[in-house]
Amino acid sequence: MPALACVDTTPIVVDTFSSNDCGIYSQFWSPSLSASLYRIDAWGAPYFTTNTSGNISVRPHGSYTLPNQDIDLLNVVKHVTDPKSTGGLGLGLGLGLPLIVRFPDVLKNRLESLQSSFDFAIQTQGYDSHYQGVYPVKCNQDRYIIEDIVEFGSSFRFGLEAGSKPEILLAMSCLCKGNLEAFLVCNGFKDAEYVSLALLGRKLELNTVIVLEQEDELDLVVDLSKKMNIKPVIGLRAKLRTKHSGHFGSTSGEKGKFGLTTVQIVRVVKKLREKGMLDCLQLLHFHIGSQIPSTALLSDGVAEAAQLYCELVRLGACMGVIDIGGGLGIDYDGSKSGESDLSVAYSLEEYAAAVVASVRFVCDQKSVKHPVICSESGRAIVSHHSVLIFEAVSAGKQHETPTDIQFLLEGYSEEARGDYENLYGAAMRGDRDSCLIYVDQLKQRCVEGFKEGSLSIEQLAGVDGLCESVIKAIGASDPVLTYNVNLSVFTSIPDFWGIDQLFPIVPIHRLDQRPMARGILSDLTCDSDGKINKFIGGESSLPLHELDTNGCSNGRYYLGMFLGGAYEEALGGVHNLFGGPSVVRVLQSDGPHGFEVTRAVMGQSSADVLRAMQHEPELMFQTLQHRAEELSKAQRNNKVSAEKLAASCLARSFNNMPYLSMETSTNALTAAINNLGVYYRDEAPCDGGKDEKWAYFGGVLKET
Repeated sequence: MPALACVDTTPIVVDTFSSNDCGIYSQFWSPSLSASLYRIDAWGAPYFTTNTSGNISVRPHGSYTLPNQDIDLLNVVKHVTDPKSTGGLGLGLGLGLPLIVRFPDVLKNRLESLQSSFDFAIQTQGYDSHYQGVYPVKCNQDRYIIEDIVEFGSSFRFGLEAGSKPEILLAMSCLCKGNLEAFLVCNGFKDAEYVSLALLGRKLELNTVIVLEQEDELDLVVDLSKKMNIKPVIGLRAKLRTKHSGHFGSTSGEKGKFGLTTVQIVRVVKKLREKGMLDCLQLLHFHIGSQIPSTALLSDGVAEAAQLYCELVRLGACMGVIDIGGGLGIDYDGSKSGESDLSVAYSLEEYAAAVVASVRFVCDQKSVKHPVICSESGRAIVSHHSVLIFEAVSAGKQHETPTDIQFLLEGYSEEARGDYENLYGAAMRGDRDSCLIYVDQLKQRCVEGFKEGSLSIEQLAGVDGLCESVIKAIGASDPVLTYNVNLSVFTSIPDFWGIDQLFPIVPIHRLDQRPMARGILSDLTCDSDGKINKFIGGESSLPLHELDTNGCSNGRYYLGMFLGGAYEEALGGVHNLFGGPSVVRVLQSDGPHGFEVTRAVMGQSSADVLRAMQHEPELMFQTLQHRAEELSKAQRNNKVSAEKLAASCLARSFNNMPYLSMETSTNALTAAINNLGVYYRDEAPCDGGKDEKWAYFGGVLKET
């Protein structure tokens, strides 16, 4: 029996892809094979595809995008992260990752597609009214998204929905620049200040509708409208019996969080009649739940609501609008199955047709005039237009197989030596199952010896190395790599952590190369939940390329999370004080690069996130700088150079984003610091392009 384990440790190549993957065993690879592997055409059409360079292309106008209008996503990332300004694609912005890239052209196309789907259904079905939607600002309250929606939807009276006092304020302000016929639907819990703001909206000639979510809100509306001498337009939210069984279905049905029961609805109508205000009741609102899976469920819910609408007309209310709420889903996994919260089994056109048909059928049956149809579709409008870009910075196997640690039999117990002999014999026989049993026995026995103090760490490492070599040699090792990504799941993808929401995640380049590994993604946070180990298609790992330190894109490996434009930014926190990502706004153009950056904002700095937690970064800087000066003086160092070094290091750390900096050259750091703040295409930012909050640390850096 040899003293040194004679186990062949030559790496065994294991194909990590299933036999169901289309073309996976082909000798050659192509972007189209990557598109099939990652289901890009299924979940991404008509906005995302692969190009001949092996990169993800954005089709900003959807199916109306011309061949020369595609935007190469990798070029955008290089454009805005490049710290140099020496021509080419570089603007010298030097933005850090992670990065959200917004495409307003996609947003406009989604809005127009929704409107045209309803317009077509109304025309073909002979419906005698029109569609007039609103965007629920809770989905993404970013100023420029809201302003874009108001501008893009102005020609067809597209409005906004608010659910809190700050949301009402921003909605009122934005709608002052929009179509005055656009609805401002006021949902959510209400107090006197909320109702006063909504009534003020009518005073400002905005088309504000106060939707009663609770019965006692009626008294507030009646009393304040009299005091302010403003006639309100009132809607009420009904609790339907129709609901779906998915995660989002818990927000609907008789036990839903919001809405009035039939008993409460009758009482509200009676009170309004007694007050002489029944003519103020004009809108019926309901919500089946987000991500409605099928048109069958949709039609059932809309038909129930239409019956309620007709009953309100019969009771004397001056009804004119039926608000079908949210629920228009998107296909996150490309399955188009409607069997889970990740997919829906209908198109925009089919959704609109089902709604119009259900309302029309009931109203015709009851001889009621067709109402204006309103919807509160948020997820379906904004999800596609934002892409989160982040970077894999390193990768390592789940279990390491060392090549520099030897296993020597001397020093081990008789029992451990016996386990080794059994393992050796099984390995020589090629008995895979027995090898696994003896590996477990040997490792467990040696761990117990280490705990008792009879084995050294070198001996334990020798056993671990031997066992991993055997496992690898017999093809039983875990082929999944852990890719460490420059990201916080809790900040940028909180729904994955919170409700197991999955989003398509795809490399945005190297798609002309076959991915030779599978991996899970581990974020930067000191939290075991900070990982992504579930992917669309029911996969527990993702096909990925090996990291190349000298290859394309200067060895950098960029991943994109798609369809995440709704909710993720508003829900994200600052766990471990990792703040929000950088954001850029990109429009399709006819210029040499096919796009232009109209706005760019560096992500939250360390100073920003510290300030959000009630710390004072300027005071912290002064404290640390004073400490450095004291120590420099006591140690009789070169005072000037030591103080400058400390000041520069501290200022840079306060100024920079909390994430890893993958660009370490002096020029890159200087460019990044000099370009902190906001970039606009059409207006010159004050103070050299920096926000006022950067002035303190920026001044220190310039001095050093």
